Amino acid sequence: MLNRRLIRIKVFKSLFSAVSSGADSAIGVEKSFLTSCDKTKDLYFFMMNVSVALKRAADAKIEAGLKKFHPTPEEKNPNMKFSENLFVERILNEEKFTSYVEREGLLWNSDELLLYVKRLYARIAEKEYFKAYMASPERSFKEDCNLFINIFTEEFEDDETLEQILEDMSLFWMDDLGYVLMTLVANIEYLRDRDKFVIPNTFLKDDDREFAVELMNFSLVNYHKFYDKVAENLSNWDSDRLVNTDIALIVLGVAEAVRFPNIPVKVTINEYVEISKFYSTVNSKVFVNGLLDKMIQKMLATGEIAKSGRGLID
Repeated sequence: MLNRRLIRIKVFKSLFSAVSSGADSAIGVEKSFLTSCDKTKDLYFFMMNVSVALKRAADAKIEAGLKKFHPTPEEKNPNMKFSENLFVERILNEEKFTSYVEREGLLWNSDELLLYVKRLYARIAEKEYFKAYMASPERSFKEDCNLFINIFTEEFEDDETLEQILEDMSLFWMDDLGYVLMTLVANIEYLRDRDKFVIPNTFLKDDDREFAVELMNFSLVNYHKFYDKVAENLSNWDSDRLVNTDIALIVLGVAEAVRFPNIPVKVTINEYVEISKFYSTVNSKVFVNGLLDKMIQKMLATGEIAKSGRGLID
């Protein structure tokens, strides 16, 4: 599930936290780091399970309307299309999904979560894409999947209430929502087109876990060594005034260049420049790009970094 960009971000955050707090146990840092990786998978399941919670909110609204002494015509004859959504029915029949969310407690069942879902359903019900879905006479698995693709694309990205809920539930979920939503949409499209329900692994590829653990441990063990090299390469910068996140990103970039000879230099530099745009200051990308490139070139010349092969250096 986790791609290399997100792995690097999680390593950076774990490294920065460990150095800032003075953590001296590499085993403890690695354990916390791997927990943060697994928690992204939990967020994926939690957000997928909101589809079930929305169906139940719709069911409750229909039931409340039918119990009124003077129901409206719409309440007497409710449109059951959303309550009978085939995508929701499909995931409820996926035993691996239902057992996982129940075992890990990834349920939308607290008072706070139920209130959020109730308001979310009311908001969605006013959207044009939802009204068009409910008015359409078509009943198909494809259409029902497309509805939730719209919901996961449109409703959560900038939802401050949801962000606060997720932060309160797990500090490990901070900053993961956008990637999780993108993955959810891709997997719903896959289910729609190929009729195959995907249960994602924590890491996207088989060798990504090894990459993650090696990068985490190597950068932590060698942090002070590479930090000193950063200081040696400062010219017009006062080391006491440098942003600590920039230093951590540069140390991590150097660690990756040293430890992984098969990753092209350009890829490593570009990755940490991109990460700096979101996790440091406005000017950080220029500083990270310039100093990381300068250090790597020097270390290539001295043999401290070994890169051989087409495209690995340029």
